[in-house]
Amino acid sequence: MQTYIALLRGINVSGQKKIKMADLRAHCEALGFEAVQTYIQSGNIVFQSGEKDPGKLEAIIEEKIQKEYGFEVSVLIRKPGEFSKILENNPFLKRGEDPNRLAVTFLAEQPSPDRLEKLKEYDYSPEAYAIEGRTLYYFAPNGFGRAKMSNNFFESKLKVACTTRNWKSVNVLADMARNL
Repeated sequence: MQTYIALLRGINVSGQKKIKMADLRAHCEALGFEAVQTYIQSGNIVFQSGEKDPGKLEAIIEEKIQKEYGFEVSVLIRKPGEFSKILENNPFLKRGEDPNRLAVTFLAEQPSPDRLEKLKEYDYSPEAYAIEGRTLYYFAPNGFGRAKMSNNFFESKLKVACTTRNWKSVNVLADMARNL
């Protein structure tokens, strides 16, 4: 069995796309996943599955949500090893920034070079980001509520589905996956 971390985009935000975590766990167990755990209401699932293809798992979860709730939700899946690399490689943490001002935006795929280049045109300093493959590290020194560069900003500029988690959530999910 392989351990996975599933990140759902845009559920339980401002009363939209409501899914209770107990129900989400039950749906995942009905799909045959094992050791299913959720973390907070924003759609974080840690589970085990015999399926080796994360893309198939993303599609299975997306289909289940569509069937059960009647709306679409993007699901991005990462393996615990990917989370470990994210924890080790955060450039903003390495330069001593406040962890409470850090987030990670998980990208469905690596953005095209032209989209990455286009993103450089936007400067909302002191906000900053760094992209490494399918991971975008984000620093919001004035808080996420006031930030100009949001999940929607990155998604629209990069033309890639994505979902963002604060640094604390990334750490908790990594711990959950390690302890499964």
